[in-house]
Amino acid sequence: MTANGIPLFDYVLRFADSDLVLAQRLGEWVGKGPVLEEDIALTNVGLDLLGQARLWFGYAVEIEAASGRRGRSEDELAFLRDGSAFRNLLLSEQPNGNYADTTARQFYFDQWHVLALAALSSSSDPRVAAIAAKAAKEAAYHVERSADWVIRLGDGTDESHRKMQASLDELWMYTGEMFAADAIEIGLIENGIAVDVRKLRAPWLVNVRAVLDEATLALPAGLWMQGSDGRGGKQGIHTEHLGHVLGEMQFLQRAYPGQQW
Repeated sequence: MTANGIPLFDYVLRFADSDLVLAQRLGEWVGKGPVLEEDIALTNVGLDLLGQARLWFGYAVEIEAASGRRGRSEDELAFLRDGSAFRNLLLSEQPNGNYADTTARQFYFDQWHVLALAALSSSSDPRVAAIAAKAAKEAAYHVERSADWVIRLGDGTDESHRKMQASLDELWMYTGEMFAADAIEIGLIENGIAVDVRKLRAPWLVNVRAVLDEATLALPAGLWMQGSDGRGGKQGIHTEHLGHVLGEMQFLQRAYPGQQW
């Protein structure tokens, strides 16, 4: 654990929050999936991410308590923080849109997630390494599934191809943040705790390009990346979409504090 634990606490929340917010987004598809099998699959992926979020939150609770600051529970971290306190990737909070939008968002995230977790499995922090190793097993399924859907839609009908390409292009600008390391990450990288996300971009591009080639889709050409300048979701600066997600997700605890199932 670093110094007073604050850098590590913030770093762990980046994974916890990204998983939690994306799980909430996928939960919005329950009962609305394009086919029954996919409705169930989306739910399962969302539940996997929620389970991973709980592992990260559990560690964050311990870090905060050990730092001497006011300790909060998992539920308090998830349901009682305002948007500016969330550290999730901007990509994870983007709206579901049509099914191609959801597929593109998941595809970009999964391709990054599986690389990040594999690297974190060798973290010098035993808890980080253990959580990452466990999550990596589920991420291996997620990345295969989302890639299959990109190929299916891209190499499908003219309409599905057009929509899949449009979605990839639209969400491309949120991918740069995944490979930008700020001062918090750099300090933890130097201590062998965090993954050096700057080194993940090259293999990520190779994997993404391979899938898009098979799907007869073009790699987006946009250069501007939102959040890659150190002013993005990882620093608590979000798009307007996060507020809507939290408004729904946190309603019960905000309206009836302390309530439990």
